[in-house]
Amino acid sequence: MSVLAIDQGTTSTRGLLLADGRAPRILRSVEHAQIYPQPGWVEHDPEELIRNILLCAESAGEGVEAIGIDNQGESCLAWDGETKAAISPVIVWQDNRTQPAVDRLKAEGAETLVLEKAGLPLDSYFSASKLAWILQNIPEAKQLSAQGRLRLGTTDAFFLDRLTGHCVTDITTASRTSLMNLSTGDWDEALCSLFGVPGEALPRIVASTGDFGAIRLNGRAVPVTASIVDQQGALYGHGCRAAGDAKVTFGTGAFALMVTGSEIHRAPEKGLLPTVAWQKQGEAPVYGLDGGVYCASAAMNWARGLGLFAEFDEIDAFDGPSAIERGLAFVPALAGLACPHWDRKARGLWIGMTLETGKGDLVRAILEGVAFRAAEVLTAMDERVTIAGPLSVDGGMAANGYFLQTLADILQRDLVVPRGAELTAIGTARLAAEALGPVSEEPDDALVVRPRADLGRHRARFARAVELCRAW
Repeated sequence: MSVLAIDQGTTSTRGLLLADGRAPRILRSVEHAQIYPQPGWVEHDPEELIRNILLCAESAGEGVEAIGIDNQGESCLAWDGETKAAISPVIVWQDNRTQPAVDRLKAEGAETLVLEKAGLPLDSYFSASKLAWILQNIPEAKQLSAQGRLRLGTTDAFFLDRLTGHCVTDITTASRTSLMNLSTGDWDEALCSLFGVPGEALPRIVASTGDFGAIRLNGRAVPVTASIVDQQGALYGHGCRAAGDAKVTFGTGAFALMVTGSEIHRAPEKGLLPTVAWQKQGEAPVYGLDGGVYCASAAMNWARGLGLFAEFDEIDAFDGPSAIERGLAFVPALAGLACPHWDRKARGLWIGMTLETGKGDLVRAILEGVAFRAAEVLTAMDERVTIAGPLSVDGGMAANGYFLQTLADILQRDLVVPRGAELTAIGTARLAAEALGPVSEEPDDALVVRPRADLGRHRARFARAVELCRAW
């Protein structure tokens, strides 16, 4: 069986081929522009994303039997249901233009309703307030709504409607909007009314595998059999299947996700998000717990842009005691704090600098700060549902030896780092393949990182730094 996965991420689109008897391989990777019209605004060009998806799909050549597509999750837009043309930019998950509207809803006490029905806190991270902003601020959206032609949704629904003619979104993506009732798996009338999003403009919610229509490749109609959020795709790619299995992907942000099985675990007091891990066609949903850190690799790229280092191999190892042991800490709240604090007003912070502090010390503190923030999230998860066995880790920062050792030392837990990259695409490909029939899973070779020291004893010091960044 030969399956193509298209991983449409925050910074690039990748095409991966998964074929029987052969190692998964990336066929093509295409970056797209990051557009920053105003401070706090982050956009993508939807037409550029469509072009890049097709470029990656066409690179597969002959013989592909199915396609799976994963998406950015909370990024969303509006388009014309008849012409399929986008009428707004993609408003990216990092965008916080709607935070004032979210703050007003919080002041009115609306967060209780959103937590009860969607399982999510009120935050501009999620799609609902972004979709409402489009309707309020783009005149064409109002005109199309009056004509019954408006489509509002996350990027997956736009891709599918445009490329296959199926205006649907899978349940994992819908669970990230703040508009889906987590218990029923349907759009919730009260939530749509709260945010001002017309339910009739939203795509139909379906399982993560099944019939999503077909994309024409090289003169053939190739079926799309899986559609899922990128982080849920990564969870599947890590081999997490049973309750307690967990992974963390250190990409632009750090995203921890744990399988909880058939049970929805609500833990608002810990800042954790109940979500749908996946749903296969004809089966009940499998649920998960989600916790995110807004800035991970984004913080490292920011530091590189400041000139604190030039090449990543410069910061793979350091001599002497850790930064936190020497009283130097960095909180990577460059876009606010997500789980477990959910504080968009928090700001990045270095503390403990002296005249002897150099560039390497500052970079070291950033690596440690991302690790400490991830540990906050994972500890909250473990207190709710015990993490089973080692923690599976991937993403760009998983290539940094110092970072991995620091994380293991803080958590006092073994880390498993699969040597094969592109686990998001691999998980998406496996789901697409399984929609056609049983698939055997080859055990992945992995690096194991074991704790050497106990950095967990410095968590209280880091927690004080977090409180200071929130007070600023």
